[in-house]
Amino acid sequence: MPASTVWLPLASFWTDNADVVTAVLSIVLAVVVATLLDRAFARRGRSFAEAVTRGQVTPVLDTRLRFIRRLIYASILLIGIAVALSQFTGLSKLATSVLASGAIAAAIIGFAARQTLANVVAGIMLAITQPLRVGDWVTFEGQYGVVEDVRLNFTVLRTPGDVRVVIPNERLAAGILRNDTLGSDRIALDVSVWLAPGADVERAVAALADETESDVTVAEITPDGVRIEIAGDPVPPPERGPRQAKLRALCLARLRSEGLLEGGEQGIESS
Repeated sequence: MPASTVWLPLASFWTDNADVVTAVLSIVLAVVVATLLDRAFARRGRSFAEAVTRGQVTPVLDTRLRFIRRLIYASILLIGIAVALSQFTGLSKLATSVLASGAIAAAIIGFAARQTLANVVAGIMLAITQPLRVGDWVTFEGQYGVVEDVRLNFTVLRTPGDVRVVIPNERLAAGILRNDTLGSDRIALDVSVWLAPGADVERAVAALADETESDVTVAEITPDGVRIEIAGDPVPPPERGPRQAKLRALCLARLRSEGLLEGGEQGIESS
């Protein structure tokens, strides 16, 4: 078979579909490169996770490397898509005509992507300022657990019950966060006891101090009752939940045995 019979159709096909082929190849190449780099970073990330456990790499560096890995992956895909779209003259003309309406286009795009962009920007802020790191034990909006991962637009929290809580980064950056690991590897127990207004507060304080061998103070007095605070010994953050539950049960049992829970609505809570 003459070579011309093979090359001529190929050349004609390339001439007619060069833009489409280049666009497809650009996207495929971007996906392949991004995937290979992501897998390489993932393997490296596992090594870093082991190093963090051994104390050879700080949680700060581990968190930033995880975020950079995902930022590189997203950037490569965006570049591939941009190169693919640039191959089509018709799309360029359409984009020019759309951009000519300036304010309307900006408003539509900004409104549609506001939440996503806000989460990504908040994720960058979290990666730089480090109010929480991978491996930190934190409390956010009543949810307590260890930070399992910090991604581009959300953070994953693993509770002591092995439940994953997904928190949008924008909400996390704007909310009040309690970090039990930041600056210390131990956290003090803190349990509050509410007594009815007519309860014998002095006897309750003495009984709880004797039972828990901890510092017991009157923290608050309101028309609805008196709040007594019990400060337990510091414990590692993963043990905070179970130890506070045990301390609450201990306080409840002693107050009942003293007859101090009768005749009013009382409660026990952790701060």
